[in-house]
Amino acid sequence: MRVLPLAFLPATLALATWPLLAAPALAEFPCDELWGERNAVYAEAGYCFRTPRGIRAFGKAGCRYDDIADVPLSARDRAKVAEIQRRERAAGCPR
Repeated sequence: MRVLPLAFLPATLALATWPLLAAPALAEFPCDELWGERNAVYAEAGYCFRTPRGIRAFGKAGCRYDDIADVPLSARDRAKVAEIQRRERAAGCPR
């Protein structure tokens, strides 16, 4: 077994924790990113966006539902959307 000198320890620890540092918790995302994460769930499920911002971000290809209430979401997706909305409210994001 090869032993690294202590000088390599800080670099080794930094590399080992890099994924944790590179992927901030959802609570740390700015409002625009929370908006994108929330609406990506709806886009993947086939929602047809009506706002210029939504259309610019997600387009209209493959959309099937004009009413957001009609979009079929799994329990997991509903929970994800609810958590993102909670974080948006906590961050004071505009509606």
